[in-house]
Amino acid sequence: MDGQFKPQSYKKLFTYWFSVIIYDKTVEFTDTYIKSWKLKEQMVGAARSGKQNIVEGSDDLRTSIKIGIKLCGTSKGSIEELIGDMEDFLRQRKLKKYSKNEERIILFRKRVGLLVRTLSSLGNLGLQEHDYERRVTENLARVSLPPEPETAANFMLTLCHQLSFLLEKQIQGLEDKHKREGGFTEKLYTARKSYLKHNS
Repeated sequence: MDGQFKPQSYKKLFTYWFSVIIYDKTVEFTDTYIKSWKLKEQMVGAARSGKQNIVEGSDDLRTSIKIGIKLCGTSKGSIEELIGDMEDFLRQRKLKKYSKNEERIILFRKRVGLLVRTLSSLGNLGLQEHDYERRVTENLARVSLPPEPETAANFMLTLCHQLSFLLEKQIQGLEDKHKREGGFTEKLYTARKSYLKHNS
């Protein structure tokens, strides 16, 4: 009998799904527009680093909030690097950088935000693993890279800015958690003191 599938905890994070979309679309963007193999490798590497450090940071929270904070910061740094590359792409080609207040950017942010919320909540639906993976694939396929280089680069920038903002919030939340609860070593020490007090 099949049991209920439980995806990894990081798959409930908005930051994780933004990073997945950014990684996938960076591969597509560089395949389409970047001729330099070295630059392509750097941009895809930055996008992958953004994603993988969120995954590793989430796993390491079990033992160290400090490491989780550090890896989230590394992820944010990688995404900021990708932002710089996209801005260079626009400037060097004399293309327009869109304002965050442009209607198409606002609509794009809302659409992707809704998609990310959907992806992060799939693990709560009690789906079997094959149904879960199918729903993830179907939802990710809804994000298409615009066919024009100017719009494509601006949409990539929008995604990266959204993720950078969310990572900053995540880091702040972890720092507050560390202040309130302390780290893993402190918890072990407290538990040890409590044990000795009640068993001496």
